Amino acid sequence: MRCIPILLFALTACVQQTPFDYPNTRKGSVVDTYHGVEIADPYRWLEDDLSDETAAWVTAQNEVTFGYLESLPNRDAISNRLTQLWNYEKLGAPSRRGNNWFWSRNDGLQNQSVLFVGNAPYENGKVLLDPNNLSEDGTRALSGTVASKDGNLFAYAVSDAGSDWQTWHIRNVQTGKDLEDKLEWLKFTSVAWMHDGSGFFYARFPAPEGSELSAVNSEEKLYFHKIGTPQSEDRLIHYVPEHPEWGYGAEVSEDGRWLIINGNEGTERKNRVWYADLTGDWNEIRPLFNEYDAAYAYLANDGEVAYFRTTNNAPRGRIIAVDPLNPSPKNWREVVPQTEDVLRSVAYLGGNLLCSYLHNAYSVSKAFSLEGEHLWDVQFPTLGSTSGFGGHHDDETAWYSFSSFTYPSSVFSLNMNTGKSTLVRAPVVAFDPSDFVAEQVWYPSKDGTQIPMFLVHHKSVQPNGDCPTLLYGYGGFNISLTPRFSVSNLVWMEMGGVYAMPNLRGGGEFGREWHMAGTVHQKQNVFDDFIAAGEWLCDNNWTRPERLAIRGGSNGGLLVGACMTQRPDLFAACLPAVGVLDMLRYHKFTIGWAWASDYGTSDDPEQFQSLLAYSPYHNVEPGTAYPATLVTTGDHDDRVVPAHSFKFAAALQTAQSGPEPALIRIETRAGHGAGKPTAMRIAEYADLWAFLASELGMGKLSFSE
Repeated sequence: MRCIPILLFALTACVQQTPFDYPNTRKGSVVDTYHGVEIADPYRWLEDDLSDETAAWVTAQNEVTFGYLESLPNRDAISNRLTQLWNYEKLGAPSRRGNNWFWSRNDGLQNQSVLFVGNAPYENGKVLLDPNNLSEDGTRALSGTVASKDGNLFAYAVSDAGSDWQTWHIRNVQTGKDLEDKLEWLKFTSVAWMHDGSGFFYARFPAPEGSELSAVNSEEKLYFHKIGTPQSEDRLIHYVPEHPEWGYGAEVSEDGRWLIINGNEGTERKNRVWYADLTGDWNEIRPLFNEYDAAYAYLANDGEVAYFRTTNNAPRGRIIAVDPLNPSPKNWREVVPQTEDVLRSVAYLGGNLLCSYLHNAYSVSKAFSLEGEHLWDVQFPTLGSTSGFGGHHDDETAWYSFSSFTYPSSVFSLNMNTGKSTLVRAPVVAFDPSDFVAEQVWYPSKDGTQIPMFLVHHKSVQPNGDCPTLLYGYGGFNISLTPRFSVSNLVWMEMGGVYAMPNLRGGGEFGREWHMAGTVHQKQNVFDDFIAAGEWLCDNNWTRPERLAIRGGSNGGLLVGACMTQRPDLFAACLPAVGVLDMLRYHKFTIGWAWASDYGTSDDPEQFQSLLAYSPYHNVEPGTAYPATLVTTGDHDDRVVPAHSFKFAAALQTAQSGPEPALIRIETRAGHGAGKPTAMRIAEYADLWAFLASELGMGKLSFSE
């Protein structure tokens, strides 16, 4: 948002609507006609992120919101406890390129983690890149890092103020100095190095026309950048002009011979695959999987045989071997068949396939030979989540991170010959895990479908019908919610709160069918699952509506917005974060069009009816007593543009007939969430938890150190 003179704030004169004095939000006269149906959009003007009027509205709303939040009695105590617990060393799993090892480290309260390089994991390391030096407020963050095969060059992406836009640079690892190369207007991409380090493949969009934070993104193209040359000379590798909505990604095979090109259409979990022989002139881009009938993820080559993870005839995933020269399905060989669990990722390490599954929403990993023989299972400390398992095909050791609700993220090494895991680094966090309890329960949704839910709380908390409870959900885009460590959630539980996390339909916890059951015309299933979770918590004596809060971000913000407008009687407090809240126009901004596979669009008459039925912005009813609501967003969010939150908050403030607050907290120099500096995250959670403590009647809080 632009800075504006103080005299412009005349438009924000306050009026008395409830016990809260909200800024007066001008109502416009915009009316759209969708398939013969007239829909008013009185706050359309808030979509203009370059206007002085919008900037003034943001400033005025923040004055009201922060004035209230700063008055809350528990805010400082919560902030202090968050800071105490957050202050512990955080290490990323190391990775090797050539003779160099790379890893990230945060000493505790640094706004951004620092990248190190050394000749052995965590030993003799020197700082390769400290993003904290890129900005005074910590809002410039690393959003991508890829070293060349020999480890001598390091490509890294920087994002400013939480934007999805990236600028890539190249650093000489030995000297620590950047080359002159700079690549701009990249988004949702990584880079794939040629094995000789001469350059890399990447995808980029054209420079946006109009606002870079709201203009539609399309016409992505795949390029090759030669080191030492300007971006304007980069070679176009692949683009299908008849399909400007297609996006691209590239990989180079471990032996350096093959370029693998992935083609996607939005966020749908399907893709096309092309390939080229890099020993030639790259001009012949050949189709490998061109039917757009399933997901195909390249794993490795063993000579002329390529291995892929796919959902073709396997909604939960399987591994196939394919001859690129004879790619017909009749020539495929199934290596690892589909199981009851969801195959989420595969790493080819030590000559074996390390398969990571989800079993009832927690991680299970198994090793198989290239012939499909089951070799061993990885033993984890408890039910939790893994990440990493990176390395080269001939590496005999894999590195990964593991965490759970009460198990801080720790680094392990895995012997690929024996399957033995060894704890390498575990952080010291100032709490006792034995003081907390985590369990998984199952409950029926509205249509009888059984939904799993994790419940986590302090061991002293017992179901008594009065526990302050935070229900968190997502339910979309095949994304899975799994047990992970969170300082903010730990503080919530220290406050006496119960943390409940259901695995809703629309997510990826149980495969493609589970995901599709929460999309387009079936999207209401997701809201029914979440509402049923709240009802179960009340019926099973954990809490009551006056002590029940809900929270979710992005698609989860939509979840909260839909559920609070459908069942305002069930919840006491609602925290919709960076939410998709105007379902009739979401596809008209940045990358929003890519979400049509999950939502549908208002351009289709039948999909319009489904969207209108639950769109939070359009279902705010004047004269309704809504729960206490704190909407949160960032002024640089170019994933889900903040206009969604602006318009929803304006409608909610106008409609609210009850005494509860309807506030919006707008973070400046912040985006959708990625790269948010530590100080900003602590301040935000202090506000959220203080708001809940006040609205759920939790009284004065104190923390034992």
